Amino acid sequence: MTLSEAKKQIGRLRQQINKHNYLYYVLNKPIISDYEYDKLYAELKELEQQFPQLITPDSPTQRIGGAPLKEFKAVEHHIKMLSLDNTYSESEVREFDKRVKKALAKTVRYEVTLKVDGVAVALHYRNGKFVLGATRGDGFHGDDITQNLKTIKTIPLQLLTDDRELMNIEVRGEVFLAKQWFIKLNKDREEKGEPIFANPRNAAAGTLKLLDSKEVVKRGLDIFVHTIPQQPGPQYQSHSTTLEKLGTCGFKIIPFMTLCANIEEVIHAIKEWQHKREKLDYEVDGLVIKVDDFRNRRTLGNTIKSPRWAIAYKYPAKQAITQLTDIRLQVGRTGRVTPVAILEPVFLSGSTISRATLHNEDEIKRKDIRISDYVIIEKGGEVIPKVVGVVKNRRNGQEKKFRFPRVCPICGEQIYRLADEADWRCVNSSCPAQVKKSILHFASRQAMDIEGLGQVLVDKLVDTHLVKGFDDIYKLDKKTLASLERMAEKSADNLIHALGESKKRDFTNVLYALGIPNIGIKASHLLIKELKSVDNIIKADSERLSKIQGIGSIVAESIINYFKSKKNLQLITNLKKHGLQFRTEERSTTQPLQGKTFVFTGELTSMTRNEAQESVRTLGGHSSSSVLKKTDFIVVGKAPGSKYEQAKKLGIRIITEQEFLTLIKKRVKRR
Repeated sequence: MTLSEAKKQIGRLRQQINKHNYLYYVLNKPIISDYEYDKLYAELKELEQQFPQLITPDSPTQRIGGAPLKEFKAVEHHIKMLSLDNTYSESEVREFDKRVKKALAKTVRYEVTLKVDGVAVALHYRNGKFVLGATRGDGFHGDDITQNLKTIKTIPLQLLTDDRELMNIEVRGEVFLAKQWFIKLNKDREEKGEPIFANPRNAAAGTLKLLDSKEVVKRGLDIFVHTIPQQPGPQYQSHSTTLEKLGTCGFKIIPFMTLCANIEEVIHAIKEWQHKREKLDYEVDGLVIKVDDFRNRRTLGNTIKSPRWAIAYKYPAKQAITQLTDIRLQVGRTGRVTPVAILEPVFLSGSTISRATLHNEDEIKRKDIRISDYVIIEKGGEVIPKVVGVVKNRRNGQEKKFRFPRVCPICGEQIYRLADEADWRCVNSSCPAQVKKSILHFASRQAMDIEGLGQVLVDKLVDTHLVKGFDDIYKLDKKTLASLERMAEKSADNLIHALGESKKRDFTNVLYALGIPNIGIKASHLLIKELKSVDNIIKADSERLSKIQGIGSIVAESIINYFKSKKNLQLITNLKKHGLQFRTEERSTTQPLQGKTFVFTGELTSMTRNEAQESVRTLGGHSSSSVLKKTDFIVVGKAPGSKYEQAKKLGIRIITEQEFLTLIKKRVKRR
């Protein structure tokens, strides 16, 4: 294929893929199968690899950027990104209408849209291509976050139109995180011992500030386009019709847009959405009311801070005032020490609230929260209750400042705070507050995989003082277990067997099972590959650890703090005595699955998808999520997806889960 032919074919493929992305991600109306889409994408990628000079920033293959940015560049907003004036009552909305009618000497039509609680961004297109994305910043200058915005699949990289009036356009929108993604993100962060986000907006803002777009893509950001700051051309007289047209060009425009002939219809919309918004999967804190006609907007103009042609109506915050009677500390599995406000019970948004998070020490100081203060509690949608402020004029001098302790409130061990973190941590893994959660983590499938050691049994073992740390589980015998309530001899036998089998797990699993803050399964691999044994990890200083690619200074400090604890060192000694692996076995230089690519589809019954992929990597193979011509094996579990059909059409070798298990066992024996 010549360069000219490749250029034409790449152009056709990009046009098709952009169209199908719009149908799938924006309209939710795909017209081709995943297999057909993957074929188009694979063909484009292959052509771009053959002709790298034809790769352009707007290509669908370039959504996830390359190397992490060192910093964001500042960009100037040629059309200022003004903020809206907020109103909180019907009377203020009516006053806005009076000002508009007085200035224009007529009644106007209003466009009313949901006010999604997210992060405002500006998107710039040149010749139909997405060339720049920026944050609001101070309204005059923002940060260039183009690379991060490209990861959002509902932002078109190439407009699906040849309309000359729309090819060079700036649009503005709200980047947001759906409630379900917010809950998942906070759950993942909590399990990793990382600080949780206060609300979906903070999570979206924090994500857009990440310098590595490969991390951004994991967060599930979305966007609604809601504003065209400047009339794009003579044929587009109203803002609403322009938005509707952009909805056919690839953009995901703000949903539930309402056109109101007068202010009474606006008031009706406000009342209608007050409760309906709770059912949406994204946070909506009000409505935006805008004059629809572009010419009328130009006549009304702007103040220094806000447009005169638009206003935001904000629903009353879901808040209540109650007294904070105490501040207590709770310790999570990873040792994160979190302050919690104990409150006089107060009814708020459908439930009685008696506790609320205070996040960390800095938050308490910043808000000057004291014991016996009257505080403002807020709860929004799925967001956990939090203290948003103090009613200082109700203080009587009896309030007490809270001093964050420097020892764990449960075990008395010293707690640590990393330089770049807001949280204090207890690194004593034998701390009673951490024991139950740490045992469950230790027994999990990616760690020691101890079948039968679930929540109910762990509660019994810890509550009866049979187990004080996860090293104690290896001291259990059949007689002791069988004597526990609802624990039959058969169950006791099975658990003793599972404990014995767990001792065969690799050092990688053991290191991960320890629950060291910031050490996941990947970090465990990196440490063991470089240092080989737990003794070498313990001896390594911060400089040595930081030099390991993928570890860095924060993880290094976590490791050093963990092994500073004498109790943790004793724990390692105890686990060694019980026969657990604390050094890596020297493996043969031959990798039996070297160069082989595996794809998994459907539900596996004998192992998790992660474990199966790890087995492939351990034997030198590669695990992929896409079925391509070069794929060697596709492993099919229960209820396989479209990848199964793709593999059949491409003639790829298809094997069952049992055949896969047999294959990797044979490969291990050959080594």
